[in-house]
Amino acid sequence: MAIDPQFTENREQVDTHKGHDVWGPVEEPEKLGIHGTHVAVDFDICLADGACLEDCPVDVFEWVETPGHPESEKKADPANETQCIDCMLCVDVCPVDAIDVDASR
Repeated sequence: MAIDPQFTENREQVDTHKGHDVWGPVEEPEKLGIHGTHVAVDFDICLADGACLEDCPVDVFEWVETPGHPESEKKADPANETQCIDCMLCVDVCPVDAIDVDASR
């Protein structure tokens, strides 16, 4: 199941993390929600293969530890989403479609 591109309409902003919004539900450690708005990563489906970190030309992503999450114990966090240049490389390389980039958000 891919990230919901309409998450800002279908979910509620429940928190902030490293300067970006977190969209719920969040029930740690099993449910971690979607992190980011312009560059959004669904932490619940991210499997931490690192392709987005490797391919992003402007270093939008940083690893964040997520102990106890059933999919992976670290996630690609869009900690620097304001640097995004909308190249869409991260979207293209994510094997589970956990990332959505939309400059209009």
